[in-house]
Amino acid sequence: MRYESLPSFTHQEALDILENGSHQQRVLLPFALGEYEEDQGFAQMVCLRSMEHPDPEIRSAGAMGLAYIARNHKKLDKRVVKPYLLRELRENHTYRWRIQDALEDINWFLGWRLGEASENKKG
Repeated sequence: MRYESLPSFTHQEALDILENGSHQQRVLLPFALGEYEEDQGFAQMVCLRSMEHPDPEIRSAGAMGLAYIARNHKKLDKRVVKPYLLRELRENHTYRWRIQDALEDINWFLGWRLGEASENKKG
């Protein structure tokens, strides 16, 4: 696999990808918005909508997009994102490793402790 920089998207392009994009576009979208989007609220909304998709890879990309937002903006709406992240941690077995990475980054950059209790129960 060859490394390519993330694309940037206008708001309209992002919304179009959410509705009609290819699998690859939908996976890249949360990463790209988390990295480049100046409007933190818009980027968060797109990541959360990605986390509503039936495909577990797209949902896990939404979680990583939130981690990128935490790193770049030092801000997420905890009340809104917490249920999405904890649901994915519980239910997304295929990409659990990615959800855990996202939670570790979010916890680090925002000083949160999301998901730590469930990890402690597992040993």
